Amino acid sequence: MRTIPRIICLWLFCTAFTAVGIGAETASPLLQAMREELNRSIDLLKRQPVPPYYLSYEITETHLIRIGASFGALSYNNERRSRMLDVDLRVGDYALDNTHPVRGSISNWSDRYSRIGIPIEDDIDAVRAVLWYHTDKKYKRALEQLTTVKTNVQVKVEEEDQSDDFSREPVERYVVEPASLNVPRDEWVDRVKRYTAPFAKDGNIYDASASLLATVSTRQYVNSEGSEIQTSQVRYRLFIYAFTKADDGMELPRYESFSAFTLEELPGDDEVLALVDKMIADLQALRDAPVVAPYAGPAILSGRASGVLFHEIFGHRIEGHRQKREEEGQTFKRKIGERVLPETFSVVFDPTTKRIAGKDLVGAYAYDNQGVRARRVAVVENGIFRRFLMSRSPIENFPNSNGHGRKAPGYAPVARQSNLIVETSEPQSRDRLKEMLIEQCRKEGKEFGLYFEDIQGGFTITGRFIPNAFNVLPIMVYRIYTDGREELVRGVDLIGTPLTAFSRIAAADDRIGVFNGMCGAESGGVPVSAVSPGIFISQIEVQKKPKSQERRPILDAPPSEAPEEETGGLL
Repeated sequence: MRTIPRIICLWLFCTAFTAVGIGAETASPLLQAMREELNRSIDLLKRQPVPPYYLSYEITETHLIRIGASFGALSYNNERRSRMLDVDLRVGDYALDNTHPVRGSISNWSDRYSRIGIPIEDDIDAVRAVLWYHTDKKYKRALEQLTTVKTNVQVKVEEEDQSDDFSREPVERYVVEPASLNVPRDEWVDRVKRYTAPFAKDGNIYDASASLLATVSTRQYVNSEGSEIQTSQVRYRLFIYAFTKADDGMELPRYESFSAFTLEELPGDDEVLALVDKMIADLQALRDAPVVAPYAGPAILSGRASGVLFHEIFGHRIEGHRQKREEEGQTFKRKIGERVLPETFSVVFDPTTKRIAGKDLVGAYAYDNQGVRARRVAVVENGIFRRFLMSRSPIENFPNSNGHGRKAPGYAPVARQSNLIVETSEPQSRDRLKEMLIEQCRKEGKEFGLYFEDIQGGFTITGRFIPNAFNVLPIMVYRIYTDGREELVRGVDLIGTPLTAFSRIAAADDRIGVFNGMCGAESGGVPVSAVSPGIFISQIEVQKKPKSQERRPILDAPPSEAPEEETGGLL
């Protein structure tokens, strides 16, 4: 049985960081204890017949506050602290080690994910005891893995990519002071309640919620090469959700999400309540909107929608480790130096950029999860594909990391996206894109094209043994008729295959959109951003969206008893 490498991107929240110089006075007791135990473990294990050549510890401490409400009433108000440990221990050498993929076998889940809790107090003896025990477990498991790897290499055909298993990278030392949260919880309880109260006045809205998620994530990292890193990331996210149902059973959601580095940068009450009113109006309109049949033809995608499209059809397929795994489709592996986009387009991934177009970018970080400094990576320059996103897993012609080895706590890092930024040297106006769409429709004898205004997220499949395709999930879609009229429609998913979709991108506008979210793949969920202008595509394909077979509620909704002044807005 084979596992399908399906990658799902759910769009969520935001991070930030501030850097200071490293020194003994700023390194935490926890970081010092990690260094001492790592050195002790390496010294002891050197005496074994097969000693480790590399060891790293990463401890991620998370402090979060969650406040949520539904239809004007508080749903939850809680706080949590936790710490998780990750141990990367390698035996063999940089060329061939225990992490080498074993071809023809089912992946062992315990090798991909391991949840190791660690005391949240700085009790050094307790912390070192956990480090000691799990280092011993990892070492024993690594010896078993290395034996399996060597056997597998001998009995299987020669691999296409003979690159090393691990790259040598510079030693890094970088420390920030741990950040803290200061959330006026009573104030935010009142705010999320009032943000959701207006939804109760519409009896056709079946669920409505607003939530504030405040998180600080402090990460301590040490490795046997000498690197010591301590980062602290703060993020705030306000998320509003509601859904209704059409007569045919189709569920129709609407989302609004705001990410910021500080509470003060979140939108004010007037702006939020205006968007709530718009969400209610959109849901009312969606219930009566016509369903679009399967369609292939020209389309315009807003900046937010096109950012997600680039993330799915391109970003996942240029993650370096996918070029080495022989079960992967390797769509762009042999396209270095070839034109993949119009010469007016460039694409970069830049985790060092923290803000664009007035929006904070969640994919920003200072160092990746393998102790490599973040950097800007230009993958497409003037339409020409130049390079891959790299972790410390080398591939042919790319022997080193470019700072994109990422993971969620408990997972092993692989090459992952950061801040995807699409650039154009010849931006057009949105009106001009509409003209281009109408011209293409008339040329093809089509009655209308499509405009994708807002989008929920998407997923993609990158393997070679099933269709190598993507699915982007729109929320607000419009028909644009050849006479210029626009009509809201529903019930479509944007689908396709990567090379075909890429080849039909023709032009971009001058309206930059930012989509922040959490992307899930084999190394867990990591925060990412997609930044893009709106784009015109000469042909896309849509399919019918799946829908529930359940009818709308038989009973009328209960009447809202809240006074108008409590549901109509903030003073």
